[in-house]
Amino acid sequence: MRRPPKISESEWEVMKVLWERSPRTANEIVESLLKTTPWKRETIRTLINRLVRKKAVGFQKEGRQYHYSPRVAEAECIKEETRSLLRRFGGTPIEPMLAAFVEEQRLSPEQIERLKRILAGEDAGEAGHGAKQGRVSERK
Repeated sequence: MRRPPKISESEWEVMKVLWERSPRTANEIVESLLKTTPWKRETIRTLINRLVRKKAVGFQKEGRQYHYSPRVAEAECIKEETRSLLRRFGGTPIEPMLAAFVEEQRLSPEQIERLKRILAGEDAGEAGHGAKQGRVSERK
């Protein structure tokens, strides 16, 4: 399986919209992002086109509209970003980085238990497992 493409911070915002629900038309993506970002319509359309060129997003033409869907799973993109981060901080002990992540983000009791299982080596095969993280919506 090939690695997911490098996705910029702005492109992540488009991907999150598509991971949340897809397929979506360009206008639906634009309208969603206009509510949460200061971007112009043209900027959002440029980001969509970049993601299509990177093969992170695919489309289906229906009449005069294009319906966009992610071609890469959220969990795979997260793993790739994690690999990139670890390469940049190569040689740095993992514990301070992991502690910083945990301190930055409030975890539920279930998430804490899962982390304990992963650290104990009992849940390593399920890393990235989860409905939202692993999903790639496809047209049926």
